[in-house]
Amino acid sequence: MRTVSPPGTWAYALRLPYDPRAARVARVTVRAALDGHGRHELVDDVELLVSELVTNAYRHAGGGCSLRITALRDGRVRVGVWDGHPHVPEAFREGAPLSPGDPHAPGGRGLHLVREYAETWGAWSSGEALPGRRGAGKLLWFEVGAAPGPA
Repeated sequence: MRTVSPPGTWAYALRLPYDPRAARVARVTVRAALDGHGRHELVDDVELLVSELVTNAYRHAGGGCSLRITALRDGRVRVGVWDGHPHVPEAFREGAPLSPGDPHAPGGRGLHLVREYAETWGAWSSGEALPGRRGAGKLLWFEVGAAPGPA
């Protein structure tokens, strides 16, 4: 059976281990995918934002995470990071203030960067796992970049 994708769409998925180097692997993957599809203008922003999401997953979820990069039909790129902890951080809750808090704190600004630089963003939690059921966790995602115009 053959699968047909709409023109200009593509997706990459990567499972990242619980490892402090996971954010670097995610950045390299994002750069390769975006460069390979001619979306050079998005590389720096997406690298920064995906690095923040993967770092948060490493630091707070206590396990590996999954990265998915998807080119949407309208030219935007959606990036999602799934981890096994169901708690959605306060900074990513609908209506949360954009202020990153203490500028001298050693952390706590990453999700605010995502909210500031992404065109759209969101979160979804599957809640706590029940005995015998897999799938507990959350997805944090963002979208960037309308399709480039004709050259």
